[in-house]
Amino acid sequence: MRRPLALAIVAVIAAAVVVIAAAGGGSSTTAYSSSAAGRLAAPGAVALRRSPLGSILVDPSGRSLYLFEADKAGTSACTGGCASLWPPLTTTATPLAGAGIAAGKLGTIPRAGGERQVTYGGHPLYTYAADAKPGDTNGQAVDQFGAKWYLLDATGSQLNAD
Repeated sequence: MRRPLALAIVAVIAAAVVVIAAAGGGSSTTAYSSSAAGRLAAPGAVALRRSPLGSILVDPSGRSLYLFEADKAGTSACTGGCASLWPPLTTTATPLAGAGIAAGKLGTIPRAGGERQVTYGGHPLYTYAADAKPGDTNGQAVDQFGAKWYLLDATGSQLNAD
């Protein structure tokens, strides 16, 4: 019973973020994307962090990183409203591997507007606007924008624990 309530709360928060972003207001998503949490302004690190679900990839601020099952062949399928709720992790430089991360699995792909999105094991990486603080994993196994979202482990594989 707790999971449906939690999912309903996350859905309400997510809807509010999308509405504010669409209205052009000063949403937390906009601020989040321009901060170190959503953008690696200089070489940053993708790191490994323990969570209740196991060791997961995190951005330089400790925010959980997700893959989107709709992404194919290293190309992001998340744009517009999707990218407002699931901000892509972008960089202006080569991302660096933190402890436990295989540097050879890190890369970038182009996004519209000339941005570069960080990838791991070929998967474009995203944060989740409903993760309020580092360590949150509210996006795990969420089905939004036509496919599911999953946390990644150090091998670059999705965590399937729902």
